[in-house]
Amino acid sequence: MKKYIYSLSIVILLTGSISCRKQLDTTPLDSFANETFWTTPQNVLIALTGVYRGNIQMLTIPATDVEFNPTDWWSYNGLLFTEFATDNVYDRRGDNSAYNTLTNGALTNSNANLSQVWNFSYGKIARCNYFLENISKATSLDAKLLKRYMAEVRFIRACQYFYLSQHFGSVPLVTKVLTKEEANTVKKASVLEVQNYVESELKTVIPDLPKYGAIPASEKGRASAQVAMAFLGRLYMAEQKWADGAAVYKQIIDYNENIIDPKFSSLFDGTNESSKEIIFATQYQQDLGPNSMLLHMYPAALGGYHLSNPLGNLAESYEFNDGTPFSFTDPRYNPADLGQNRDPRLKYTLLYNGQLFKNIIYDCHPDHTSSPDQLTTSKQATRTGFAPRKFLAETFGGSNLANSGIDLPIIRYAEVLLSYLECQLEAGSAIDQTLLDATINKVRGRADVSMPKVTETNPANLRTILRRERRNELALEGIRLWDLLRWKIAGTVLKGNFYGAAYPGATNLRKNGTTVDPYSRWFVTSKNFRTGQDELWPIPLSEVSINPNLK
Repeated sequence: MKKYIYSLSIVILLTGSISCRKQLDTTPLDSFANETFWTTPQNVLIALTGVYRGNIQMLTIPATDVEFNPTDWWSYNGLLFTEFATDNVYDRRGDNSAYNTLTNGALTNSNANLSQVWNFSYGKIARCNYFLENISKATSLDAKLLKRYMAEVRFIRACQYFYLSQHFGSVPLVTKVLTKEEANTVKKASVLEVQNYVESELKTVIPDLPKYGAIPASEKGRASAQVAMAFLGRLYMAEQKWADGAAVYKQIIDYNENIIDPKFSSLFDGTNESSKEIIFATQYQQDLGPNSMLLHMYPAALGGYHLSNPLGNLAESYEFNDGTPFSFTDPRYNPADLGQNRDPRLKYTLLYNGQLFKNIIYDCHPDHTSSPDQLTTSKQATRTGFAPRKFLAETFGGSNLANSGIDLPIIRYAEVLLSYLECQLEAGSAIDQTLLDATINKVRGRADVSMPKVTETNPANLRTILRRERRNELALEGIRLWDLLRWKIAGTVLKGNFYGAAYPGATNLRKNGTTVDPYSRWFVTSKNFRTGQDELWPIPLSEVSINPNLK
């Protein structure tokens, strides 16, 4: 962890502190932050911005950097690309990509993503610690504002430890700025200690954070009481503290400040980023602080890298529009138009062969050799016969796909409602139609989805329905891996053969050896998640080499 012992002032300056630049001409860098910086409210706000944005790239103006590696739990590479490690999506870069090997039986402590995740987590924690140890110098701030700033930073720090505890388990619990010697000899805290810390911090900061409805548009993207509650709810779900989880989610619901937006697709294409369904999102701005989602995920015909390739397993999860499970043998199944007669979220989430997108037909048929998006194992195009549609704005009019201003939702109200129902179900509470209508049926009933109401109250049957609903509603948003791990079904779900789209009658159909798929699906890959081993990620070899206490 020695590489994170650096001054917050460097991060602040990199994030574009225009107001500081004149002082930089005359003030040494090493004394600027310690003696001068914290004296003005404007600079303190810049420091807070540096904590929020911190690791995320695109720090030049105009921003042109491409996020080739995960830079933050709340960046698209660090969040959305975790779907590559699930049964939802395949990474076009192949079976040996860092994301694919997280769950296909080939995970080792030299996995490149592990060191990236470890680095940005503790980098952000170091900035949080530095901020909290220096904010007292900001004597010009009133007490209420000081409390809020500290609560926001403690929330961000607690979230880093939430993610670390979920994926690494036992990790160092660092709550102060460390010397080089301390950083290189720090010991791990137990999973329970880390999770107890996260719980304590979140419960402490909630009263000092403004409610969602009190945050003005000019402060969009800053933490509210509701987002801290939502992460506390996630923690309780991971710990299977179902009654506690139900209580905290019910509090969010009772505040009555969030809604299920009537238009599903608008939540992800940049046209409705102020929706009251989006409780918390990473903020991006074209030309100033953009992301490269479109570059990495657009189809090849539109100049994209097509890294994200949804699997047939996900497409097959979406029900028919009468609420019955999908089946290849059902006469309503149309291989020429997979979205016909299906849950509308299939079309909003996935792009499949024959669909119109940005005035082109997405042509990924394996027999169509002239198409740049032909399904093969060699072109820089789909490996499954699908592309993501969620997050890929058709309205984007720029020429630089690395300059997208689309925000990245982290917490949506739909997740809150589905999580509340899950907590009530697993706590053994009575399930009735009133509860179903207030939760899962609100999600399914949004105007442009309008799926039939769930009426099932048998716990075992409802659990199956709820988990499918959670998958279909939140697909491609970076929550599937966590769900599989906390449900303790990753060893079952992430094992075996995975296929892409079906192409009846295709000549160039990839097979799994000599096995002929009865539905003419394209074979993609096999996974072999190792139960008892792959649930937690090993601490990176590079860190253990520096500090044997982390072994």
